[in-house]
Amino acid sequence: MTAAQINPFVETDERKQLRAAVAALGETYGQDYFMAKARNGEKLDELWSEAGKLGFLGVNLPEEYGGGGAGMYELSLVLEELSAAGSGLLMMVVSPAICGTIISRFGTETQKQRWLPGLADGTFTMAFGITEPDAGSNAHRIITTARRDGDAGTEHDWLLTGRKIYISGVDQADAVLIVGRTEDARTGKLAPALFVVPTDAPGFTYQPIPMDLLTPEKQFMLFMDDVRLPYDALVGQEDAALLQLFAGLNPERIMAAAMAVGLGRFALARATRYAKERQVWKAPIGAHQAIAHPLAKGKIELELAKLMMQKAALLYDAGDDMGAAEAANMAKYAAAEASIGLVDAAVHTLGGSGLTTEYGMAPLLAMSRIARVAPVSREMVLNFVAQTSLGLPKSY
Repeated sequence: MTAAQINPFVETDERKQLRAAVAALGETYGQDYFMAKARNGEKLDELWSEAGKLGFLGVNLPEEYGGGGAGMYELSLVLEELSAAGSGLLMMVVSPAICGTIISRFGTETQKQRWLPGLADGTFTMAFGITEPDAGSNAHRIITTARRDGDAGTEHDWLLTGRKIYISGVDQADAVLIVGRTEDARTGKLAPALFVVPTDAPGFTYQPIPMDLLTPEKQFMLFMDDVRLPYDALVGQEDAALLQLFAGLNPERIMAAAMAVGLGRFALARATRYAKERQVWKAPIGAHQAIAHPLAKGKIELELAKLMMQKAALLYDAGDDMGAAEAANMAKYAAAEASIGLVDAAVHTLGGSGLTTEYGMAPLLAMSRIARVAPVSREMVLNFVAQTSLGLPKSY
């Protein structure tokens, strides 16, 4: 019996080979490529295309639709390794992880055939729109509304109206999976529903949000004014959309953790290499505990976060959505905190060099901070754990 059979956190040979192949691709591009694209206002098109051709982007999607037939463990592994090389692909979080997962689990056969092959090889990119200006973390306050235009018993159209904010990568997406609401004809109440909206649809517009973040992917405000959609733009059932939504949010948290773990690994590698080489007294600065201990502490916290991320992915791939929800939230929280702490320690290790363009550490200060507020804030994760894991009452 192998170690991987005894302990699921000892990776199989296949996963080790995948990790090595993705790491090699990441090294081919790296942080210099990433930062040059960000500064020039360009996208990571070459890396995205090559990752798609190699099967990395759709490794979690079903084989019959062009995917790799694996799971969230493998997809999070891909994003972790790319991020550890300094060239993380943010759109992996939304296109194959959220949108691909929801469509593969709840879409019709026609929808799967239409969208999944492109999501798997990267030739079709889908953004995800849930956040609204007046809703924040309260999904129950979403007011983007779809109403039927025609007889409910026929293949009617939908008219979608509303706004979304902080939606990533809309300018490089072919469509956006929008979280809206429909009116229940029996009760008159609004129920969550998911719609695929082409970015070139009449009535659909978007504008960039100025951000002090140096990343190739931009954030956008979306405006939908009676966007006409065919009846089959609805993904899944109207009355089951909340469960479908959560099926996409667990992968989102797992992938956010993977990106934070990878970023933390990148910062730690830069800092430890510098600490081994930089010498101003009798020994390299890494010999001093004031330098060594923060990095060692960060390494421990990062490894613990990674274990929780792997647990979440394994639970999700096993079909345990509730168990995966707890682990995914914990993983996202732990990875964010570990990443922020490690980036801070890395910058401090490099001293003045940590703020220079040459070493590429300063942009990570803002990038690592994102994981604490998105895709769900640290405080909402703590609320989830308090209420779901500990059974404590809600305060809101």
